[in-house]
Amino acid sequence: MPVASMESGPRPANPIDVVEEIVSSNDWTFDRAGDNELTVEVAGQWCNYRLYFSWRDDYHALHFSCAFDMRVPEKRLAPVHQLLALVNEKMWIGHFDLWSDDGLPMFRHAVLLRGSEGASAEQLEDLVSVALNECDRFYPAFQFVIWSGKAPADALAAAMISPAGEA
Repeated sequence: MPVASMESGPRPANPIDVVEEIVSSNDWTFDRAGDNELTVEVAGQWCNYRLYFSWRDDYHALHFSCAFDMRVPEKRLAPVHQLLALVNEKMWIGHFDLWSDDGLPMFRHAVLLRGSEGASAEQLEDLVSVALNECDRFYPAFQFVIWSGKAPADALAAAMISPAGEA
């Protein structure tokens, strides 16, 4: 059942312009394919990440993804899907998914902006920061499952160990 809509407030501005300013100020390599799309390469702790921003004016929504630089072999799909379920239980913002066409693990989140003037630079900086932190946090678990053949629960437990100090 659809929810009744009350059109109010301004139409949100395209947040891709703000994203481009943030990306430029960080000297990250990017490609703006059009008014509503932007792709960025960012170095993470474990690998390079590909950030993808897409604006849907009809939904007043910004879709964002941060993909790992790894592919999941077909024989490891079932345990990776189990790992995704375990990892997503620990998420508060966004979720991890697997792009089935390419076997790419990725962080995904959408921001709804209806009724606002648009996304602020701070909101978008936080979005990118959360994604990069979560990708760095869970990357080892994906590696353990894909390349070491660990069980998803064991891989997650091993990846979640926090060091007590510095060596």
